[in-house]
Amino acid sequence: MLKGNKGEWSEVYTLLKLLGDKEIYIGDKNLNKIPKLLYPIIKILRDESNGSFEYCVKDRIKIIKDDQELISISLKEFKVKAKLLLNKIKESDETTFEVPEIKNFLAKIKCISLKAKSSVKTDIRIVIHDSKTNLQSELGFSIKSQLGSPSTLLNAGKTTNFIYKIKGNITSNIVNKINHIEMNGKIKSRIEEMQNKGFSLNFNKTEKDVFNNNLVLIDSRLPNILAEIVKIYYSSDKSKIVDLIKKVEQNNPLNFDNTHNHKYYEYKIKKFLTETALGMMPAKVWEGKYDATGGYLIVKDDGDILAYHMYNRNEFEDYLYYNTKLDTASSSRHDFGKIYEVNGEHFFKLNLQIRFVK
Repeated sequence: MLKGNKGEWSEVYTLLKLLGDKEIYIGDKNLNKIPKLLYPIIKILRDESNGSFEYCVKDRIKIIKDDQELISISLKEFKVKAKLLLNKIKESDETTFEVPEIKNFLAKIKCISLKAKSSVKTDIRIVIHDSKTNLQSELGFSIKSQLGSPSTLLNAGKTTNFIYKIKGNITSNIVNKINHIEMNGKIKSRIEEMQNKGFSLNFNKTEKDVFNNNLVLIDSRLPNILAEIVKIYYSSDKSKIVDLIKKVEQNNPLNFDNTHNHKYYEYKIKKFLTETALGMMPAKVWEGKYDATGGYLIVKDDGDILAYHMYNRNEFEDYLYYNTKLDTASSSRHDFGKIYEVNGEHFFKLNLQIRFVK
């Protein structure tokens, strides 16, 4: 019996829902359908441990393996089973759970695992008809579901720590006092205490060179911009990317020429979010090569599914920009949030983790 969490079951739901609908809509920055931007689905490709399968969409769904048709199933049956699964996902209050009501149907359509077998970020591959070019294109997507806990865009680790040098004459007694602040929001409270005593945090470097170089590859000023965003996040009540960028634009720490109102910070952060969504990982050397063709399918909490893809880059970038926020990871696990000394100088680490807004 298949067992998984809401995010994993959402992958199966996506397969059933899209096959029943026969089409997929592009979404805007507010998670609404763009009425004139939809693609008819020709087929969906899925790799299982027992082979690769094609789900061809016509008047019925034909399941094909090795050029041989295995079974033909009505669209209505996919619609019914998708609705049933959606309700079961919503109703469950378990971390992982089974859905015995669709066990036989999944076996019939050769779906024997919750997550498609893949060595890249792509969870599902869809062949669509592009009316603009009159061509069929294969698009790869990562599935993000709002039915469970909000997904992460950039996972926290020591690889995503930013190091700041503390400016000011700080004593060991002050260090000890600040490091032992343990109230809720302790990192913010520690920064407030440093500021109250006249100290400031000046960005020094990222903890890991690979992450720094990946950022520089995307844009040479990104390490400094992200360091400023992270510092504002831990020093204020702002967490959404769009709000943090507004504050950075007001401060303009890199002294960009604002004579003509260029959106320097917004533009650069959109590129960073896009590269992160499509394959950039902090601990691995990034060469700018996207996994498959790159995009997201968003399973909304009402069951609708929207696509964001490099095919429609502006919508994709806007979605990431307006629907992500910074989040605080475990400071003990990732070793940040305490003052420490190196060669007589004092430093403070802050961590970057980015999560989707549900």
